Amino acid sequence: MHLPSVLSFLIWMPVVSGIFVFTFSVSAMLARAAALFGAVLGLLPVVPLLARFDASSNAVQLAERIDWLPQFGISYHLGVDGISLWFSVLTAVTTLIVFMASWRSVTKQVAQYYGAFLVLSGCMQGVFLALDGMLFFVFFEATLIPLYLLIGTWGSERRVYAAMRFFFISLFGSLAMLAALIYLWSQSHTFDIDAWRNMKIGFAPQLVVFVCLVAAFSVKVPMWPLHTWLPDVNAEGPTGAAVLLGMLKIGGYGMLRYVLPIVPDASHFFAPAMIALALVAVIYGSLVALAQTDMRKLLAYSAVAHMGLVTLGLFTFDRMGTEGAVVQMLSYGVVSGAMLLCTGVLVDRTQSGSIDAYGGVVNTMPKFATYAMLFSMANVGLPGTSGFVGEFLVLMGAIRFNFWIGAIAALSLILSAAYTLWMYKRVIFGAVANERVAKLKDIGKREFVVLGAMAVLVLAIGVHPKTFTDAIGPSVEAVLSAAQSSSLPSDDNAPSYDAHRVDATKRLPG
Repeated sequence: MHLPSVLSFLIWMPVVSGIFVFTFSVSAMLARAAALFGAVLGLLPVVPLLARFDASSNAVQLAERIDWLPQFGISYHLGVDGISLWFSVLTAVTTLIVFMASWRSVTKQVAQYYGAFLVLSGCMQGVFLALDGMLFFVFFEATLIPLYLLIGTWGSERRVYAAMRFFFISLFGSLAMLAALIYLWSQSHTFDIDAWRNMKIGFAPQLVVFVCLVAAFSVKVPMWPLHTWLPDVNAEGPTGAAVLLGMLKIGGYGMLRYVLPIVPDASHFFAPAMIALALVAVIYGSLVALAQTDMRKLLAYSAVAHMGLVTLGLFTFDRMGTEGAVVQMLSYGVVSGAMLLCTGVLVDRTQSGSIDAYGGVVNTMPKFATYAMLFSMANVGLPGTSGFVGEFLVLMGAIRFNFWIGAIAALSLILSAAYTLWMYKRVIFGAVANERVAKLKDIGKREFVVLGAMAVLVLAIGVHPKTFTDAIGPSVEAVLSAAQSSSLPSDDNAPSYDAHRVDATKRLPG
């Protein structure tokens, strides 16, 4: 009899708990209690996961494989490496934090909200742990259903528009990815990722597969110009859904896991275009953020700018830049989630996300203002916070790739300081702006604990990044090694891009 691994528990604990909450809860309090219990159960497997994981190895660990549809080469294949490890841990931790944050803010259809949220958490775990292409696609698509429900049911006035826009943009990209996966299967008769990495693919098919995969993943990064759904989701969706979308970067993860190692020649061919789009995202997102009058939309465009650095780091093919991209995804996930929770605290109290509706909040909410300052400094990239680590590594990798590309990307440090501190000054500092601000109450014990947990994550990554990079490094080196190797058949006369390849074995200083 096959016993499920700890990875299966990470996926199915929240999914089963969510279905139970969705189906059997008869009151709001019972739903909250059952959902909290489910979130705690989903977090428990993290302990043996971390205890049993060997950070010095680049191999897939704790693997579990069961034939699912063997006639199509599809299997229930799970595994974890240094890249997926921290995304999985962050998913479990985030779920519990968001549950605590939304304990009182969700008052209608409580069971359905928490049920959908738990199912979403489990599907996210599946995305990070799947090692079968079709299994990955199933989990990737399954996240759309609870997200659509969360945004369309518990959002603001234009929630249905935001949900529909997000759903259809994501769906079109996913259909392109499905076409790419089917092509890869037709050439290998399997959906196993490792087999795809070792497969020889012609240059022209690689280009098509690259475009199809990037079409799906760039929506979820989000990359310019496919970012247009994010401001609407941030402004109109519930805070919990926006936080989870902000914290869990399945788009960047998909590029690292599927695009770079499976179609390496196409990745090098398109690298200049991807770097150009990344630089546009950094500058464009920052400038548009400066023009925003709504806090949630400002944070949406901030995400576009910061995730542009992730794309840049991935397509430098430099170990330092790629490690920085992974750390940046983890770090900015925490930072953006923390800042969205802070805006949620204010919006729950005043029902307004407009920057002009505030001013002098520090006078009535000093504890809140302290947390908001820490998260704002992390968004700027202050040393000692998580925001500094990822940005520093990406920029150093970009400079090693090309000095001028790194110099342009470094403008993000100045621009992020401009829009973040501008928002903080207008909302927090100064005299009390109006009677609504004067009546604000500071954060209570529950909110203090929630924001405190986020602060611990921000400082943990910033003060001791080695804990994270030690596990990430060997797996990144393995991915880059595959990305540096050509997958072209021996008789393919496609152009070589060796001149642009860097040594994937370059290690970080120290």
